[in-house]
Amino acid sequence: MEQRHLGRTGLRVSRLGLGTLNWARDTGEQDAAEQLKTFWEAGGTLVDTADIYADGGAEYLLGRLLEGLVPRHDLVIATKAGSVLAADRRVDGSRRHLLAALDASLARLGTDHVDLWQLHSFDPGTPLEETLQALDQAVATGRARYVGVSNFSGWQLAKAATWQLTAPGVRTALASTQMEYSLLQRGVEREVLPAARDLGLGLLPSSPLGRGVLTAKYRHATPADSRGASEHLAAFVAPYLDETASRVVDAVATAADGLAVTPLHVALAWVRDRPGVSAPILGARTAQQLRASLSVEALSLPDEIRRALDDVSAPVHHYPDHDWSTL
Repeated sequence: MEQRHLGRTGLRVSRLGLGTLNWARDTGEQDAAEQLKTFWEAGGTLVDTADIYADGGAEYLLGRLLEGLVPRHDLVIATKAGSVLAADRRVDGSRRHLLAALDASLARLGTDHVDLWQLHSFDPGTPLEETLQALDQAVATGRARYVGVSNFSGWQLAKAATWQLTAPGVRTALASTQMEYSLLQRGVEREVLPAARDLGLGLLPSSPLGRGVLTAKYRHATPADSRGASEHLAAFVAPYLDETASRVVDAVATAADGLAVTPLHVALAWVRDRPGVSAPILGARTAQQLRASLSVEALSLPDEIRRALDDVSAPVHHYPDHDWSTL
């Protein structure tokens, strides 16, 4: 698998990443092991997790698999901290919480460092400089090699990244931002992606297949074994089952027919090769699904198909997202 630099850092990652959101919940240890081995054998390196996935279960499962299945040094392990599962608080960006969460993640993963440590979300209740100090301390103490953010809006990302750049050698520059991005969700193109590209951060798209909808599995009905039919994920899929999404999916399916590939391949190749993207994060439930995604490696979309997909999925951008002089 082709390797790419993560933003303007020296860190190289596979241009597809393996996500673990389903691990220890919908994906058991045997299936997770098969996924990880399949990914590694295909040349994949970037494995993304978080401390709240399955309430820590995903990290723990990944740590168990690192003991003998795949060499730790062959992987770029990324995790996140900051989200909390409390009734009165969803995000905790305090230095106290973040550094304690990192130590707990390292214990579950069975490693002395992570390659990429990410803030899971912006905390408006904590001074940003305090939150960012936790990233600096993690790198200074060797517990994290690189740092990034996730789910930051455009202004939040620009403020955080710029703050880190104002004291080179003292503060650690952000390497990446992880955001949902697909043909069905192009909101990052308004401000987040331009900011990331200007500031040298690589984008790690989550849900690159539109929460599974871009595979075209929902075109005519909701499969009984799909996320759209599951009790805890149906609401996650539902926003992308409207008429607007249906038009995009139809266009993806038409392109796939013309290229003799699947809609999954077309949708994944589109987001993988967007400017500024380092590696889409694949959230497969099974090794079979993962293999289907990994087989996109040889596909590059022809320019005319890419432009057609750009047009049919184009988000509505108005002032001030576009230069006023073009309106």
